Amino acid sequence: MPKVMLIEDDQTMVSLLTTLLKLEGFSVRAPKNHHIDGVLKDVRKERPEVAFVDVNLNSGSGLDLVREIRREPGIQQTRILMSSGLNLQTECIQAGADDFILKPFMPEELIKLIRTTNNNKKNTKKKSKEEKSD
Repeated sequence: MPKVMLIEDDQTMVSLLTTLLKLEGFSVRAPKNHHIDGVLKDVRKERPEVAFVDVNLNSGSGLDLVREIRREPGIQQTRILMSSGLNLQTECIQAGADDFILKPFMPEELIKLIRTTNNNKKNTKKKSKEEKSD
């Protein structure tokens, strides 16, 4: 069961996404502390396959958080999806996100994106193992 971490400070959105993702068979975690240090600690502890990160967190920038995740050797391979009500796809990808979804989005669109992103992670791991054995 793939683990998804919801890094979103809108509690209504967290509640809705948690229900949706659990119904789709995902394990879901949502940190209570949205300060970068607190979220990084939770990502290190939980090791999610996918982190769903809002660009605009009350405690700071989701873009800064993604940059920090990408700098940390133990968690830098976490797949990251970012979201915003503004089309900031280019900025998110440049910061290190694997993909972006514009709010509002349809639930099916998010599920498909999470599955695609998680499958890409599995394929990357498989290729890396094959390259080491060559």
